Amino acid sequence: MITVIGDNLFGKVVGGESVREIVGNVKLIQGNVVVTCNRAIQYLARNEAELIGNVIAIQDSLTLKTERGFYFGDLKKTKSTSGVILDDTKVILTADSGEYYFDESRAFFQSNVNLVDSSTTLLSDELTYFRNIDKSIAVGNVTINDGSNIIKADTLVHLRKNKYSIADGNVSIKNVADNITIFGSHLEDDGIKKYTIINEDPLLMQIDTSYFAENDSSDEITIDTLFIKSKIMEGIRDNENLFKAIDSVKILRGNFASLNNLTTYYRSDEKIITDILSEGSEKPVMWYENSQLTGDSITIYLNDGQIDILDVNGNSFMLSQNKTFAERFDQTSSDSVKFYFTENELQKADFEGRVQSIYYLFDEETPNGVVKSTAHKAIILFEENEVDVVKLYGSPTSEYHPEAKVEGLERTFTLTKFVLHENRPLKKEFILNRK
Repeated sequence: MITVIGDNLFGKVVGGESVREIVGNVKLIQGNVVVTCNRAIQYLARNEAELIGNVIAIQDSLTLKTERGFYFGDLKKTKSTSGVILDDTKVILTADSGEYYFDESRAFFQSNVNLVDSSTTLLSDELTYFRNIDKSIAVGNVTINDGSNIIKADTLVHLRKNKYSIADGNVSIKNVADNITIFGSHLEDDGIKKYTIINEDPLLMQIDTSYFAENDSSDEITIDTLFIKSKIMEGIRDNENLFKAIDSVKILRGNFASLNNLTTYYRSDEKIITDILSEGSEKPVMWYENSQLTGDSITIYLNDGQIDILDVNGNSFMLSQNKTFAERFDQTSSDSVKFYFTENELQKADFEGRVQSIYYLFDEETPNGVVKSTAHKAIILFEENEVDVVKLYGSPTSEYHPEAKVEGLERTFTLTKFVLHENRPLKKEFILNRK
């Protein structure tokens, strides 16, 4: 039974039930639970009490505060709908209403829930807090912020001591420094290992906004958004600051797109590698403007977020579709190739090893046949992303086919590696359809 004492005590019977009202310096005691308040109404048969004014409940290192609440002796539980504050020296938990079970060391808080510890802030509509095991289960409009990342979800399980979170339903995680947001349906984050995985419908978005002066009189805003979609995404926030997109990867940024099975982004080094996931997997494909590129492995080196060098290792093949004559494809294959960019404009390509090429000639804008060549090395210079100059080195050979033998027969002028991939990712695939 609970014991209630105070300055003044009044006894009465209400509806056949014995009731005591205690006023002034009220103290309720049950085992190691002590509650103080200004006024209390004790229901003797029910072993319950209503607590009014400056209510403070203490159990060991736990303190609960509210302006008005109830204490249920048989359940060893307190409840309030007048705003609650819980402080157990590990977390501070506040809400519009809440319950606490002293024997179970369990709290259930509702409406405008806010949990704060030394490193994180968690907001939700409802939260169950298991004090002994430092576990929280949050439901409804959940947000958890650790200063570096902000996770949002419909539900979230958070283990404070292990810094481990599991989120489900309308999940997003935003990296504050890089302005990267990843969406999905299920997320697990290990704060100690600094590892995150999203393995249900992951979609990454990074919005890059830059300002530039135009005519020295006004400022324009250019917004360039990076989209990445895959079956699994992983992030490792260690010295390498590593990000991986795994299986059925689609990438889109402006005029650049890619399909591959494994993308690894070394964010600290500004390096992206697209590769095969396993032996026998399809090779990565990239598109830039009207050009298509394939190879065993493709590495992109960035400079301040812009493409600087693109390096293709193994079985490299590039084709460029003519903008006016859609059936004409300039083609080059080699063992490897490096592309050099300036301000997102392709400037030069260096092809190395067993170079083969097919390039269509034009007299101004009039077709003028095709040239097939071989060499050990080739350098191609570009003007406005179009082939401008081709230079061949190391035992070069070439043969010219006049226009009369080319027109209508363009598809007979293809290299062995020629494959026209027509599944280039489109923006609507990322925005309209998450699956």
